[in-house]
Amino acid sequence: MEWLTIILSVFALGFMFWFFSTNKKSLDVGQSAPDFKLADQHGKMHTLADFHGKWLALYFYPKDDTPGCTKQACTFRDGLQELTDLGAEVIGVSVDDTNSHADFAKKYHLQFPLLADTAAETTARYHSLIHLGIVKFARRNTFLIDPQGKIARIYLSASAARNSKEVIKDLKQLQAV
Repeated sequence: MEWLTIILSVFALGFMFWFFSTNKKSLDVGQSAPDFKLADQHGKMHTLADFHGKWLALYFYPKDDTPGCTKQACTFRDGLQELTDLGAEVIGVSVDDTNSHADFAKKYHLQFPLLADTAAETTARYHSLIHLGIVKFARRNTFLIDPQGKIARIYLSASAARNSKEVIKDLKQLQAV
């Protein structure tokens, strides 16, 4: 029986190593941001081209109305005016549906689009998808996209508490150049 425990432990460690090493892919700063066409919490469709000429903070988050995701959304909400003053828009993306997004946005007074990527295709194109069999959710990654549609900054495993402040700081630095 002890040997079975050892074999299962080795298998589990091997799976964890494979999962985390194969899912750490990312996009590169300077490359064109992948396009998207997704509905927000009001059913309005959004594409990357809609934001041409503006800075865009595109953040991916795991699940509506969970502690970390709520903290992240509320910090973007609280920093929205400063981001707008810097010429930036904010969009959140998860694999939750538009109804879930509508409830989440209403509950926390979120005034920016939350896009429903129920097919998880956009999340995958941004290398931000965690797929565990039948369960899919987004990694907490953020992409700062410049007015020409190129990725200017990438925040992998972004901090829910500091993400919006990091984006604001980097946006100020990028615009000062």
